Amino acid sequence: MQEFKKVLTIAGVFLACYFIPWDHPIIRQSGLEAFMMLQEYAREHVLTCLIPAFFIAGAIAVFVSQASVLKYFGAQANKILSYSVASVSGTILAVCSCTVLPLFAGIYSRGAGIGPATAFLYSGPAINVLAITLTAKILGWKLGLARAVGAVLFSVITGLLMALIFRKDDAARTTGKIYVPDEDAKGRTLLQDTLYILTMVLILVFAAFAKPAPGSTGIWPAVFAAKWYITITLLVLLSVMLKAWFTMDECKGWVDSTWGFMKQIFPLLFGGVLVAGFLLGRPGHPALIPEQYVQALLGGNSIWANLFAAVAGAFMYFATLTEVPILQGLIGSGMGQGPALALLLAGPALSLPNMLVIGGVMGAKKTFVFCSIIIVMSTLCGIIYGTFFV
Repeated sequence: MQEFKKVLTIAGVFLACYFIPWDHPIIRQSGLEAFMMLQEYAREHVLTCLIPAFFIAGAIAVFVSQASVLKYFGAQANKILSYSVASVSGTILAVCSCTVLPLFAGIYSRGAGIGPATAFLYSGPAINVLAITLTAKILGWKLGLARAVGAVLFSVITGLLMALIFRKDDAARTTGKIYVPDEDAKGRTLLQDTLYILTMVLILVFAAFAKPAPGSTGIWPAVFAAKWYITITLLVLLSVMLKAWFTMDECKGWVDSTWGFMKQIFPLLFGGVLVAGFLLGRPGHPALIPEQYVQALLGGNSIWANLFAAVAGAFMYFATLTEVPILQGLIGSGMGQGPALALLLAGPALSLPNMLVIGGVMGAKKTFVFCSIIIVMSTLCGIIYGTFFV
């Protein structure tokens, strides 16, 4: 199968080189915009934003126990605690929808209630440190914050609605304790692990700290002027923590996990940037798709624009983080902020392949209701955000 994919990739590149009329002015401009957008990402976002985020994701994957999270999804678990854990577990357990699907299938088939299980299913791909960081860095802190808050609320509301609608079916299921692996013993306290991850988060915050607008006063210009001194101090502090609290094998596992995320995500992200730049260009620099088409479908904050964005996002497949450059191009071409949020909330959590797998686990009826709840809430959230917070 892997060899077949390689053959298809090579054939696709060859056919593109052979048939695309690169001598056409619009095609040439679109190709230039694709690589200009890639250069912008490489210069402004990779070193100061993505690399620290990858190390944080690697640390979470290695040092935060999945067992300690999954044990809260059983039928006998406290409901408040169960939904709280499910709503934020995406930051711990998953990076994309392909990762969360087998975990969801496992916990649901082993006795998790449909409410916590579907809250976890939405949370997994919708809330992860890489996506939220890149959204805030490239699309603005307001949209990044709205995505983070909206995703947490969506996961809880979706789970509660699914539990309410299918309460009879859920009660009739054979429920029991979920099997989870034993938690690994470690020599650190929870406080030490928290300080370690918090230090990396602060490194990310200060390294990616944007230059304030000209004429700005107050603390922000001073923070920007000192950002690298603070970042270097935090790096030294992180080195001391690693030396004092972690073994060499743990550090190696952390680096291996980080490298695994990089190998998985960087090619997809760079490919997504090239495609987004070729089709949509950068803000103020048109490419293949005329701006008026985007403005007609997704401009403003109408019910139709938000609904179209939510439905399109639900059925499209977004490789990890590629929704960000695609939205960057769409916003630059005239997409409204409300529809942008609607697509961000519906897109990464759903896709047509994702729906087919979910349907095989919990049935077509439950899958239809689950997807409908997300599309409707994404549309409403987009309208509210575009009306009151832009």
